[in-house]
Amino acid sequence: MPAELLSGSESNPNSVPELSSIEELLGAYLSLLDNFATFLVTFALIYVVGRFVVLPVLRLGLEYRETERTLREGIERVAAFGVVVAALVAGLSLAGLDFILERAAILVAAFTVALGFAAQNVVGNLVSGVFIVTDPTFNIGDWIRWNDKEGVIKDIRFRSTRVRTFDNEVIAVPNSELTANAVTNTVLNGRLRLTVPIQVDYGDDLETVVRILSEVAADRPDVLEHPEPVVRVTDLGETVEVVASMWIAEPDRATYGRIRSEYAREIVDRLEDAGIDLGRGGPQEIAGEIGVVSKSAAPDESAIDR
Repeated sequence: MPAELLSGSESNPNSVPELSSIEELLGAYLSLLDNFATFLVTFALIYVVGRFVVLPVLRLGLEYRETERTLREGIERVAAFGVVVAALVAGLSLAGLDFILERAAILVAAFTVALGFAAQNVVGNLVSGVFIVTDPTFNIGDWIRWNDKEGVIKDIRFRSTRVRTFDNEVIAVPNSELTANAVTNTVLNGRLRLTVPIQVDYGDDLETVVRILSEVAADRPDVLEHPEPVVRVTDLGETVEVVASMWIAEPDRATYGRIRSEYAREIVDRLEDAGIDLGRGGPQEIAGEIGVVSKSAAPDESAIDR
């Protein structure tokens, strides 16, 4: 063998290792691309099946069972989140990237502990949201009262509940506020008591007043016969307070306001026809004489001091 060839081969001893390292790097890169493609295909396949097959079937099943809308929407949100998690876990597992899940689990655990201390209010609202979603006394469309507020529930989420007030304002109420305070659901039992107070004078005929208020309530088709309307004298002040109480079968805010307004207008007309006026205090009669004392007749203050 020529000396030049021998000397040339001896002068580049690292040429084969360099080529091998490039091949290894290229192989690792291609393997990573293959794993990433496997992850994308698996994730997309499971997500599409869950999004367009599992969730619609779940929705139909909940509607068939006539599940309450509030609980149904909560289950659908949890199921949608579960589809994403399932697609992510399956994609990483089939792609051979399980180590990411193991490391992520440690990070998530540490992050959860830190988040629990830093965001106790948020966590409290999330826990309260779970209770509200599963509580049959809280339903979308219900008319509720709490503290000094009231409105109709429009949406219940895991952090807050959206309530539309009767000024057409939408407020986001933290769920912890609803679970920590007494909440009145005016429509849960399917009927609502409506009360209308009026004031009449002492000289008016109370029997006529009670009869008119009772007849007007009994003649209305939207007032329930059982329990029957009741009219009572409730207070004796400058005027006599009389309160009419009745029950309606459609306890939503719009129906409540309409019936109350129509009933009030009708009793005003009927009472005026009977010669009974409302909103007027009882007459005050003063007996005796009124005189004017002249200044000269006033007692001497200096004499009083002495």
